[in-house]
Amino acid sequence: MQKIYFSIGELSKHTGCNVETIRYYGKIGLLDEPERTEGNQRRYVEADYKRLLFILRARNLGFSIEAIRQLIALSKHPDDPCGEADTIAHKQLAETRMKIARLKILENELERITKPCSGHKIHECKVIESLADTSSLQA
Repeated sequence: MQKIYFSIGELSKHTGCNVETIRYYGKIGLLDEPERTEGNQRRYVEADYKRLLFILRARNLGFSIEAIRQLIALSKHPDDPCGEADTIAHKQLAETRMKIARLKILENELERITKPCSGHKIHECKVIESLADTSSLQA
């Protein structure tokens, strides 16, 4: 069976990942160093394509680079228990829930300061007035 090779541009096109990001993932060790042609052009294989999709999906779910590194290391041992992977995912879920809670607070505050705005003149603007109010700032 013949290997299918991708140039970095083709890998970028097939995954939607920027070329510089692919290079960065290689530089920090998330992607293995690809084979090179005699002209020193990178040649990626299907495993690299699948690994990049894994990384991109994990990034879209908010996983940190370090968490992705750990998950990749775990994936190299398919017969091991998955408790550590579950722990990493549960930690990400908890962090996501905390971000959502903070965003809800932000949403409520923005709603509060935009609701009374009459839209007439800046000197009457409740948005500007609310943002300029320093009485609620903590030292």
